[in-house]
Amino acid sequence: MKFPLVGYLLAGATAFGVVYAAPITPAELADKAARGYRLLSLAEGAEPVWKTEEEKLELLRADVHFFDVTEVYDAEEPIHFKSLASKTTFPAPSHSSAVSSILKTLSATNMQSYLSVLTSYNNRYYTSSTGKAASQWIFDKVTELAGSRSDIKVTKFTHSWQQFSVVARIEGKSSGAVTIIGAHEDSINLSSPSSGRAPGADDDGSGTVNLIEVFRALVAADFKPSTPVEFHWYSGEEAGLLGSQAIAKSYKSKGTSVKAFLELDMTAYFAPGSKEVIALEADYIDSGLTKFLQQLIDAYSKLDWAMDEECGYACSDHASWYKQGYTTGMLYEAVTGNDNPKIHSSSDTTSVNGFSWSHSLEFAKVALAYVYELAI
Repeated sequence: MKFPLVGYLLAGATAFGVVYAAPITPAELADKAARGYRLLSLAEGAEPVWKTEEEKLELLRADVHFFDVTEVYDAEEPIHFKSLASKTTFPAPSHSSAVSSILKTLSATNMQSYLSVLTSYNNRYYTSSTGKAASQWIFDKVTELAGSRSDIKVTKFTHSWQQFSVVARIEGKSSGAVTIIGAHEDSINLSSPSSGRAPGADDDGSGTVNLIEVFRALVAADFKPSTPVEFHWYSGEEAGLLGSQAIAKSYKSKGTSVKAFLELDMTAYFAPGSKEVIALEADYIDSGLTKFLQQLIDAYSKLDWAMDEECGYACSDHASWYKQGYTTGMLYEAVTGNDNPKIHSSSDTTSVNGFSWSHSLEFAKVALAYVYELAI
């Protein structure tokens, strides 16, 4: 999911609901949540506010970004962000022969096959039965691809809503910081979230199938990383980064060391007539990781890279990890303005003029190189 930045600039938090100057107590949190209210963080540095589900939907329709913190709120951990100037140093890509060999096995046909299943569900909304069914299909498919490898574990990260997130972990030859790559499995029709048709082919079916195919190719190549690797498919991104927040907060609470986190959210479209590029998000990212991603694109993709404009507060799952202080980056299908105008509707299908499997395959190549170069 990505909205224009205009929706996230707020004149003041009071315009969006009641602001709580004092921390919200556990009793109040439980009572409000039981009555159907959601606690939203609407802007950096602002106190979270309570909203009904309908008011939350109105914000989404108005292109307003937010974190839904109902399940992860902690009065002792105020929402804050590390400096946007943060920079982690990564070595230049150095495994060209091995990576290029595996890249040749990536298949757009496979990705089409995976996506045909995902788009066959009426929608993949996080509270719907079809959303749950879609997450079960992803779990089953990834488990099948893992085969009998004892060093690979595929798990369900359950939530208080129907759809669960999926985590596939490849253990390293030794312990160490984990390399994570993520996409979101859910979809939304803003006109009717629970029952409306939302194929979500691009948003984010494209990133979801990129990850499945990269996982398949690495397993087939008998990839044995030196340090752990995890593939994440998140529930509830469209409703306020719900799944990724829950997992990132869990990892932070457990003291899990993360080498880097990369998000793929929409990878299959560029506007007809525009320059085809791999766009790099400009905010809530680590500049050192972004430089490394630029090097990967130069080394392993036929496309050029381009820096996007800022995507805004809570625009995708990488922001959940950034919020917890982790090193993050995000690849995007096009520079904003040349991206898919049909998302969040019944029209987000592969038949949209501008949807391109060859374009999406380039993102899968960079994603595979990211995993291999960081974890081998």
